[in-house]
Amino acid sequence: MPVELRVPEVGESITEVQIGAWLKSEGDHVERDEALVEIESDKATLELPAPVSGTLAKVFAKKGAIVKVGDLIAELAEGASTGNGTKSPAKTAPAAAKPAMAATAAPALASAAASSSAPPRVMPAAARALAEAGLASTDVRATGPGGRLLKEDVAAHVGALGVKPSAAASPLDRVEAPIPADARGEEAIPMSPMRVRIAERLKEAQNNAALLTTFNEIDMSAMMTLRDEVKEPFTERYGVKLGIMSFFVKATVDALMHYPQVNAEIRGRDIVYKNYYDIGIAVGGGKGLIVPVLRNAERLSFAEIETAVADFGARAKENKINLEELHGGTFTISNGGVYGNLLSTPIVNPPQSAILGLHAIHKRPVAVNDQVVIRPMMYVAVTYDHRVIDGRESVTFLKHIKDLIEHPTRMLLGL
Repeated sequence: MPVELRVPEVGESITEVQIGAWLKSEGDHVERDEALVEIESDKATLELPAPVSGTLAKVFAKKGAIVKVGDLIAELAEGASTGNGTKSPAKTAPAAAKPAMAATAAPALASAAASSSAPPRVMPAAARALAEAGLASTDVRATGPGGRLLKEDVAAHVGALGVKPSAAASPLDRVEAPIPADARGEEAIPMSPMRVRIAERLKEAQNNAALLTTFNEIDMSAMMTLRDEVKEPFTERYGVKLGIMSFFVKATVDALMHYPQVNAEIRGRDIVYKNYYDIGIAVGGGKGLIVPVLRNAERLSFAEIETAVADFGARAKENKINLEELHGGTFTISNGGVYGNLLSTPIVNPPQSAILGLHAIHKRPVAVNDQVVIRPMMYVAVTYDHRVIDGRESVTFLKHIKDLIEHPTRMLLGL
């Protein structure tokens, strides 16, 4: 009797998900608890494991399908495989015939399948890949939206057949590979649930909040000097590099304690002031921007903050952030400077009331004690909800952060 694979509950209030990549194909052997498929919610991407060992018998929901919690997406045949990743052969062919069959069977099947359908629409990148592999568009199964042939389809086909691009073709030949006449065509790809949710929340912030941004600039000299002095012993002791984020998290928490309006939120007709400091750290993930949360940041040391931030960044690239780590947050820090951004107006992450934007550090001429000197400077910005936070609080909040970063020993001494 087949074992059903259904969409599990992936989080509170989440009723539907999108099927991501299938990590196994129909007929493949799977071990119990081995990852079978990625499912994408509006908050994170999760891997769904196999409930039993056996064979992936049937896939009902292809990549990109929107399914509800509890829907049947696949069936497994328990213990119906040889265990080596292939199906048990019905007959054993003579040993001498195996090489010829391996060389001719796959192309023959591909040609037969291709002859039964109309030529697909070929995307430009796929056209170049076809030329490099010496293949025709009808040799490859198209899986793109609307029957389009994608570069990934060609790569998968080439990998399955063991075909290598022709070594005789020069780089110029490959660049000038024929491109279909409709190369200016468009390719429509459904938005992932996470991207849809990001769009909804950011638009919600613009529509509902009275957003305003205030700016300042910070002389990073003192902080960078202190960091350079202690970075080697810090790394040796804690196993993580000392970056700038721990300084800004510490300075932000201190500023939030002095200006509690910035750590508050609106609930109905109430303003809720929070006596804890859960700081969201915006990071770029494999599926888009996510904001994992540093819980009780006021209790964390510099080393604990740097370790957590490094872990967030690494796991975000692999879509391994847990749903619980994305929930809540009382204030957010977004560091666009890692991408070279010089200045921006970040958008508040509802229901929070403010967000701090960090930017790239550039050496610029500035006036110090009536002398023009070169200093590493950073523009910083705070976007805030004017319904909760007045201009005075936003400006002095940002000025407080500036003062602490420019005099970092004050943070260490609690001044």
